[in-house]
Amino acid sequence: MKFMKLGSRPDTFYTAESVRTVSSEVSSDLIIEVKGCKYLLHKCLRLQRICCESPETSQHQIIQLPDFPGGIEAFELCAKFCYGITITLSAYNIVAAQCAAEYLQMTEDVEKGNLIYKLEVFFNSCILQGWRDSIVTLQSTKAFPLWSEDLGITSRCIESIASKVLTHPSKVSLSHSHSRRVRDDISCNGAESQRHKSTTKGWWAEDMAELGIDLYWRAMIAIKSGGKIPSNLIGQALQIYASRWLPNISRQVKANQGATWDSDSESTGEISSKHRLLLESIVSLLPSDKGDVSCSFLLKLLKAANILNASSSSKMELARRVALQLEEARVSDLLIPSLSYSSDTLYDVDIVLTILEEFMLQGQSPPTSPPRSRLGFERRRRSRSAENIDFEFQESRRSSSASHSSKLKVAKIMDGYLQEIARDINLPLSKFIAIAEKIPDFSRLDHDDLYRAIDIYLKAHPDLNKSERKKLCRILDCKKLSVEACMHAAQNEKLPLRVVVQVLFFEQARAAMAGGKVAELPSNIKALLAAHNIDPSRPPGTLSTTTSIRGDDQWSVSGLKSPKSRTSTLRMKLAEDDFDEYDMNPDGLGRSSKFKAFCALPTGPKKMFSKLLSINRSGSEKN
Repeated sequence: MKFMKLGSRPDTFYTAESVRTVSSEVSSDLIIEVKGCKYLLHKCLRLQRICCESPETSQHQIIQLPDFPGGIEAFELCAKFCYGITITLSAYNIVAAQCAAEYLQMTEDVEKGNLIYKLEVFFNSCILQGWRDSIVTLQSTKAFPLWSEDLGITSRCIESIASKVLTHPSKVSLSHSHSRRVRDDISCNGAESQRHKSTTKGWWAEDMAELGIDLYWRAMIAIKSGGKIPSNLIGQALQIYASRWLPNISRQVKANQGATWDSDSESTGEISSKHRLLLESIVSLLPSDKGDVSCSFLLKLLKAANILNASSSSKMELARRVALQLEEARVSDLLIPSLSYSSDTLYDVDIVLTILEEFMLQGQSPPTSPPRSRLGFERRRRSRSAENIDFEFQESRRSSSASHSSKLKVAKIMDGYLQEIARDINLPLSKFIAIAEKIPDFSRLDHDDLYRAIDIYLKAHPDLNKSERKKLCRILDCKKLSVEACMHAAQNEKLPLRVVVQVLFFEQARAAMAGGKVAELPSNIKALLAAHNIDPSRPPGTLSTTTSIRGDDQWSVSGLKSPKSRTSTLRMKLAEDDFDEYDMNPDGLGRSSKFKAFCALPTGPKKMFSKLLSINRSGSEKN
C-alpha cells in the first residue's frame, strides 16, 4: 500500500492538565476545543479563516468545533501539518484528513501548498491507482458518508474499483501479497492455467466482500454496467459476499425467539433489519440468466429471507429463480423453516408449493411431433429448407426431452421432500396432497417414494379418519409399485382396505400377463370375497394397453379389458363398502371373524409373492 509523509520536524505535542499543546518559545493565543478535548495552539496563516470567523473574547481566542469530521485524530493531524511536524498519510486516514482539511478550509487561497492540495495529489496519483488502496479508502468513507459524497471521494473510489475489475489482473496495481497470489495463476506468456482460471477471473470478489452493503451494491452496479464480467462470476461474487455477511442467520433468530421486549431485543431487531436490507440488496443484484448462481445458493437466500421476514417481492423473485433450476435442488435445501404465527408447521410448505407451480408453468414442452405440413415432403425431392425443418424438429424434440428429464428429477426430489415434511404432526393433509398432485403422472416412473411418504404421513397422523385416509391414498397408483413396495403395502394396517385389495389384484394381473397363470389367493381374502359374492377362483381379465376404467372416486382397477369382469365387480363392491373399522352389522354385532382375519392381513406375503414369481417362471418356461 502507498503512503505519503509531510513535514520534517519531530513531534512536540504533549498533554498538560488535560490540554494538548505544542512546545514553543512563543506563548499560545488560540484555544480550539474538539469533541471535548482542548488544544492550546498559535494563530497561523493556514488556520486564518476559522480564526477570523470566531471573535476574540480574551487574550486567548476560543474556537469550538463540536461537529468536526474525523474527531481528535484528524484535527491533530491537521495541526501538526501547520507546525511542520512529520505526518504519515495512507489509505486508512486520507478520507478523515481530507474531510478535516475541508472543514478547516485549508485551501490554496489561504496559502500555496496547503493541506487540501497535497491530499488531492496523493489521492489521485497513488490511492486511486492501487487496488487495495481503493478498497480500503472506500471502506473508510462509511464513517463520513455526507462529506465523502460532497467531496467526490466515494464515487471516484467506486469508479476506480470497477475499472480495475474490468481489467486483467496482470495490469492492476495490487498489494505485494495479493499480486503474488493472483499472478502465480498466470503463466509466463500471459496465458492463464486451466486449473486456476476461474480463481484468477474472480480475483476481486473476496476483497470486495469487505465492503458494507451500500458501497458494495454501488460498486457491483458499476461493474455490471461495464458489461465485461460474465454473469456467473457476478453470481460467485454474490455468494462469497452472502457467506461472509449472512452466517448462521437461523441460529441467531431461533436463539432470540423467546426473548422479551427489552433493550437486547431492540438491538436484535436492528440487526435483523440490517440483515434484511443486506439480503434484499443481494437479491436485486442477482444475474438474470439461469445457472448463473446455484440452486442451493438461491434456496439458502430464500431460507434467510423467510427467517428475516424479507419483503414478499424478494421472496417471490427468489422462488421464481429457484423454479428455473428446481431439478438441481436438494431436499435438505427445500426444508425452509416456517416462522409464521398463523401456522404451526415446521416447514414453509406454501413457498415450496409456489416454487413447484412456477416450475410447472415454465416447463411447457414444445410439440413432440412436427406439423402435418412438414410431413408432406417427399424424400426424393428434399430441399435445403426441408433439411432445415427436420433439423429444427430434432432440436425441438431434444428440448422436449430435456424438459421431460427435468420433470423426472423434480418428481424424485418432491417425493423425497414429501417424506421429510410428512413427519410434521401439524402438516395439514390438504397441503401434503397439493404438493403430491402438482407432479404430472408421467413424471413418476414408479410410486415407491410416494408410497413411503404416504406411509410416513399415516404413522405421524394416527387420528386420520376413514375418508381422510382414502383421500390421501387416492394419489397413489398401485400399478406403479414395485414388488417390495407391494409386499409392504399388503402388511400395512394403516392403509384403507381397498388399497390393499388393489395391490393384491394388480400383482395377480402382473402374473397373468407374465406367465398366463394366477397364484391362489390366501384363504382369508378368499373368504372375504366370497362374502361379497365374488368368485376368487376366476383370474382378472387380460391387461389392455389402451383401455382404462375409472370410477367416480378414482379408485379403479385401470387397465382391465372388460368392465363386466369379476375384477370390475370387486371394484364396484369395494365402492359400495366403506370398510370402516367401526362399522356394525345390521344385527348390532361387530364384523365377522373373516373380516377380522383380513384386517390381520396375510401372515406370509413374501411366500405369496414368491409363489407368484415361481408360477410366472414356470408359465414362461412352458410357453
